[in-house]
Formats: sequence, structure tokens, C-alpha cells
Amino acid sequence: MTEQTNTTKARIETSRGEVNIKRRGWGRRFLAFLGPAYLVSVGYMDPGNWATDIEAGARFGYSLLWVILMSNMMAILLQTLSARLGIVTGLDLAQGCRREYPRPVTFVLWVFAEIAIAACDLAEALGTIIGLNLLFGLPMLWGCAVTALDTFLLLALQRFGVRKIEAFIIMMVCTVGGCFLIEVFLSRPDWGGIAGGFIPRMDPSAVYIVIGIIGATVMPHNLYLHSSLVQSRAVSNTITGKREASRFNMLDSVVALNGAFFVNAAILIMAAATFHARGIEVTEIKQAHMMLGNILGHTVAPIAFAIALVAAGQSSTITGTIAGQIVMEGFLNLRVRPWLRRLITRSIALIPAVVAIALWGESGTYRLLILSQVVLSLQLPFAVIPLIHFTSDRRKMGSFASPRWVRMLAWTIAVTIVALNLKLVHATLSEWMGSAPLWAWVILAPTLGLGLAGLVYITLRPFFGRGQEWESGIDTLSRSVAEQIRPVAIQEIGVALEHAKGDAAIVSAAVTMAKSHKARLTLIHVVDTPGALVYGEESTSRHGEEDKVYLEQVAREIEERELPVEIILRNGKPVDELVRVSGELGFDLLIMGSHGHRGLGDLIHGATVDSVRHAVECAVMVVRTKGTERAQREANGAATATRPK
Repeated sequence: MTEQTNTTKARIETSRGEVNIKRRGWGRRFLAFLGPAYLVSVGYMDPGNWATDIEAGARFGYSLLWVILMSNMMAILLQTLSARLGIVTGLDLAQGCRREYPRPVTFVLWVFAEIAIAACDLAEALGTIIGLNLLFGLPMLWGCAVTALDTFLLLALQRFGVRKIEAFIIMMVCTVGGCFLIEVFLSRPDWGGIAGGFIPRMDPSAVYIVIGIIGATVMPHNLYLHSSLVQSRAVSNTITGKREASRFNMLDSVVALNGAFFVNAAILIMAAATFHARGIEVTEIKQAHMMLGNILGHTVAPIAFAIALVAAGQSSTITGTIAGQIVMEGFLNLRVRPWLRRLITRSIALIPAVVAIALWGESGTYRLLILSQVVLSLQLPFAVIPLIHFTSDRRKMGSFASPRWVRMLAWTIAVTIVALNLKLVHATLSEWMGSAPLWAWVILAPTLGLGLAGLVYITLRPFFGRGQEWESGIDTLSRSVAEQIRPVAIQEIGVALEHAKGDAAIVSAAVTMAKSHKARLTLIHVVDTPGALVYGEESTSRHGEEDKVYLEQVAREIEERELPVEIILRNGKPVDELVRVSGELGFDLLIMGSHGHRGLGDLIHGATVDSVRHAVECAVMVVRTKGTERAQREANGAATATRPK
């Protein structure tokens, strides 16, 4: 099947599942965008997180809470960039990699992404297996068979559309959150110790578990997933529509991922308060479950723990399956039936699970959970670095390209992840150097070399060559104009009055603008009598005194409407004085009146509006006053005709 055919078919399928966002009201529009980040957030509270959080809390108490917070902040930034990539370019991260890199590099990135998804699916399967064992006493090997059948759960949900899947996931997330709220309440933690846990510090022996926490929190497959899920909303293909979608998806990510942070922090707090405070070392999830009942003395705690574990495993399974489809189709342009894709992924994940259970029992599953999260962290740079490059490139993102401060934060995150991973690889190799068999080195050495070469390539490539442009290539003035559309802040409004009946229309327009923008008004009148034109500000006349009283009376009427107002009376040429006052006071808007005359009328009366609007730097609003004066004269005439003689 050709790429064009696949793209067309994917577009048709997406359009059928798109969520309509054309609703009135900010709240309803936000609700229409709500959902993708919750599917993504499930990956941040899967059973792999449980293993790392429980071990962190049991071994190091509250001291690694700052790592969870830091990881969550990393996740919010990276997921926001991922969502923006999908919204602006219409491509997910995997499709972008296929379009940007040569085929061999794309294939290597796909292999690493599949390894990450298999590691994630391994954690989800182990979580469900352990949860079923805790709830129903089902043997763990039998649990492997049961989890192999959860493919049909996703297939059943997919028939109801993306909104139903999102609703199911949100229900699961609420279940997990509710269960751990109970756990924290029952464990009675030290709140002072919790506060101190957010102060960055780290025991050197905690490096392995810190990398596991980062790998469990900032998950690579979620970056591919989010950039695709945001395209399920029917976003207008305009600068304004994409900007609104990016803003709402960022808010969605903040809300959803902070919920995931609460769950992860609750797991660590529960482990620290229950196990670390009593000097108990936890080596497996089942041990943690058993001790909860013994220590806390409640049957509710272990039951809530097991229910949350099953809910986390099943919800993560669904999102992992969708991510697997996105990765395969994006990197290889290969479409596989969802059930077949799911069975392949689950089979790859269950093989190490079955081996670990058969050889090492329940303790082996716990070590395998920790290892799966470290594998995720090792793969993370291969997703993060392309994402940063793509979202920083104006040829791909246009005006949505990341500003400098965002790029600096993103690269700080990437450098931190790579540095921790290199430290882990060095420590592990140093430990294995003398005892590892030859066949392990035959497999490990080429893999590490290939991974390091690929990492160097995708990092340095944009600095030595122009990236490809993902836009359509059609460049019109409308795009340039749309990118510069910004809300105008109007705080100071100048109002040029003529001491005539037409001023009513000018003041009416000024009051309306001031109320809507909460702006300050300045009433301006320029006395242009012969004396004023000759002597300027030194000129005094009865005419000028009348103009001053007039401005004061109009200002009092405006003040009655609870609007701030000032008056300025100048002598001289109206055009020169209006331009000078506008520059001195820094008006955001100048409102003037126009009588509608032209040609000979301009020669007789002057063309103040045209001269002023070309000379001032602020916006100029011109109010037609001729019709107002005519209507006033007609009203006065009608009143005179009906007045009794």
C-alpha cells in the first residue's frame, strides 16, 4: 500500500472520529478539548511507577519527592510540545521522524520505540497479573494467560469512539486516585517530612532508582501518543484556531499530569510512612500489599491497593496499544490490524514476564518492573531530542516555533536525561565488566554503539544542515498577517473635541470604548483663533475660556458614568497640537470626528483627520458626525414646529 493511500485512509478514519469543538462558551470549548492528556497521564501512573515509587519511599523515605515533582514538570513541558507539534503540523512525532530522517535512522528509532513500548507493556501486564493475584488469589502464571486476552477490551471500546475510550480512562484514573487518597489518609504521614522531601538532595546510591522514576514518569511512547491524539479534535486550519487548540491542550496537560503527580507522590508517601518509618525493606509489590493490612490494621487499605493496581494496569494497556499502532504506522507507514498488533506486543511483553515468574517467582517480577522503567529512561532521549528540534524549527512550526526560553528549558531536560543515562550505563558496565559472559558482550556492545551513534546523529544533524520544511510550500500574505494578529491593549484614549454638536457622537464612541477596555479618557480641544495661532500657549481669549468650561462640563458628565477622565486645552494649529499631545501622553487610541466633506470642503474647512492619522503612532478611530448634526437640527426643528404659540 502506498504512503499516499495510507495517508488518505488515515485522514478518512480520523475525520469520522473527530470531536466537534465548535461550541459556544469558554468552558464548553475547553471540555471539548479535554481528554487526550488524560489518556497520556495514565502512562504516568502505571504499575511501573508503582515499583519505582514504592522502592523510593521504602528505601529513602520522603527525600525523593522532589524527583517526582521535577519529573512531572519535565513531563508537562514535553507533552505540551508534543501536543503543539501534532496540532500545528498535522503530523505525529513518529511521522515527523520518518519525514525528516533517512530510512536507516528511522528504522533504528522505530526499533528503540518498540523496545520502549514492549517494556511499558511488560510493566502493565505485570501490574494486572499481580493485582489479580492479590484480589482473587489467581496464580501468577494463570494471570499471564488472562492478561493476554485483554486485547478484546480495547477492541470493544474502540467501537464506541474516542470519547468513550477517554471517558473509560478518566474513570480508571479517578479510581486509582481515590484509592491512594484512602491509602495516604490511613498511613498518617509526617507532613513536615513531606515538605522537606521537595528540597533537592540525593543519596549516591539512589541514582538507579532516580533514573527509574524519570523513565516511569517521562515516558517516550507518550510523546508519540499525545502528538497523534490531539488530532482527534476538528481544529480550524487557521493561525487563530491552532493557537486556541494549543492553549487548551496545554491547560489539559497541566490538569491531567498534576493529577498523575498526586498519584505518584501518594504512592511514595504511603511507602515512606508505612515502610521506611518502620525500617521495613520492600522487595516486591505483593509484600507491600500484605504489610499494609498488618501495619495499618485495616482491610480497606490492601483492597484499595489491589483495585488501584488492576485499574492502573488495564488503563495503561489501552493507551500502550494505541501508542504501538501510532509508532508502527508513523515510522514504517505500515498498517496492522489492531487486534494483531495488540497480540504481538502483549506476546513480546509476556515472554520475559513468564520467564521471570517461573525462575525467580514474585521477587523476580518486582525486579523486572524496575528494569522496565530503566529501559524506558534509556530510550527517552531518542524521542525527546527530535521533538525539541522539530518544535524549535520555524520551517516546520512557523510562528508556533518554541521561543528561546522554552528551548533552553527543553534542552536542559534533555541534557539531564542523557547525563543520568550515561552515568547509569557506565556504572552498570563497570559492574558487569568482569563477570559478564562473552555472548552478552556480543549482543550488548553493538547495541550500545548503535544507540550512541544514533543519538549523536539526531542531536547534531540540524546544526549541520537545513531541516526539511513540512509546510505545504504555499506562502501567501494571509499567513504572514495571521501570524501577527495580537489583541490590542487600549489603556489611554485621546478624544479630540470641536466644541460643536457633533461632539456627542465622538464622546459616545469614546465612552463605549473606555467601558469595554477599562481605559482612561483624555478630552482634547485646540483653540485655533488668530491670536492662538500667532502667540500659541501665551494667548488668552474669551473664546478659550468658553472652550475650557465646555471641556470641564463634558468631563463631569463622563465622570458620572464612573470613568476616569482628564482635559487638555491647547492653542495653535489643531493638527500639530493633536500629534504633539498624542506623543506626549502615549495614547493607544485617538478618537476624532469627521464631517464628511471633501474636495472644496477640505480646502475651506481643512482636512484634520487625514493629516493627523498619518502623523500619529497610535490607532485612530474616526466617528462620522455630520449625520448627527443633521439629526439634531431636524429634532430641534420638529420641536419648534410643535411648540404652542
